[in-house]
Amino acid sequence: MEYKDKDQRLSLGKKKEGVIFPLASSIEGLSKGYQLFLAELKRKIKNERLRVVLASNAALVSLYWDIGKSILEKQKDEGWGAKVIDRLSYDLKKEFPEMRGFSPRNLKYMRAFAQVWPKKEIVQRVIAQIPWRSNIVLLDKLEKPEERFWYAVQTIKNGWSQPVLCVQIEAQAHMRGGKAVNNFKLSLSSPDSDMAKQVFKDPYLFDFLGTADIRREKEIEQALVDHIQRFLLELGQGFAFVGRQVHLELGGNDFYLDLLFYHLKLRCFVVVELKAGDFMPEHVGKMNMYLSVVDDVLRHPDDKRTIGLLLVRRKNKLIAEYALSGYSKPMGVAQWETKITRSLPKELKSSLPTIEEIETELSSGKDKGKCSG
Repeated sequence: MEYKDKDQRLSLGKKKEGVIFPLASSIEGLSKGYQLFLAELKRKIKNERLRVVLASNAALVSLYWDIGKSILEKQKDEGWGAKVIDRLSYDLKKEFPEMRGFSPRNLKYMRAFAQVWPKKEIVQRVIAQIPWRSNIVLLDKLEKPEERFWYAVQTIKNGWSQPVLCVQIEAQAHMRGGKAVNNFKLSLSSPDSDMAKQVFKDPYLFDFLGTADIRREKEIEQALVDHIQRFLLELGQGFAFVGRQVHLELGGNDFYLDLLFYHLKLRCFVVVELKAGDFMPEHVGKMNMYLSVVDDVLRHPDDKRTIGLLLVRRKNKLIAEYALSGYSKPMGVAQWETKITRSLPKELKSSLPTIEEIETELSSGKDKGKCSG
């Protein structure tokens, strides 16, 4: 039997046992508007292909938005059904065999992408700056536009890879920032007080420590140092680890700072004291002394005032507020928790995935909404 063209062979042979080709039976069954639409998309892709080949993520994401927007408009104006996606995928793959990313599933993501980000200027200015795979996470795991935008901005700001973005979403990072009890308004001038408030969160999630009931401060400290990369990720961008059990000798007595950091954006030292139990008002007095010593001995003239962070297992917010109110040294109090038990990815990298890697992930419906790592 002879076939007139390749389309006919595919159409007649697509029901081979165990194999399904989700294609429209024939292009003749589609309107003339579709053919004009396909031609326009081909032209648009050809114009953008050079920048895509040069690995411009912004160009790639912008191109995907254009395709998704075009699909939305045509489905609205022409009344096309979902099956046109399958046909479009086939035609684009045939025209651009060297390009990846035109699977039916990815085209549907492009349509959803354009739908949730209707303003192109927002896409070009912010959203196109993060990898396509991370954009898919935002689509799958978040419903509210403001939350989606917040995580997009933080991904750019912190250089989060797709696995790290997943972790931050699951840990509800957007709800914890700026929540630590503090006295920054009284102890720091503006805008330093506002910036410091946003740096410290509550609670801090140390789920990488496991579910054991840790009862000693030194055990917490050792565990956090053992997982220093994950600890720094939870602290947030800008923290540089300076030392553990930093020795202070005062009046013939020895004191030791649990953990000492330097914050690159706040331009100051940060003293972290760990407590395995409840917050007690007397913790503040000891922290106040530590901050005075660090300011006098370690602080450079160009550095800002040292900030203290008390990490406790439990706190009464009202008691913590009153305890801090009488001190002029900047301090914050936050809880630490281990109850959320999940593991961070082994490699915390922000490298841009290839189109082949994205296509591989998108090829299986089982992966939708899941985070790799």
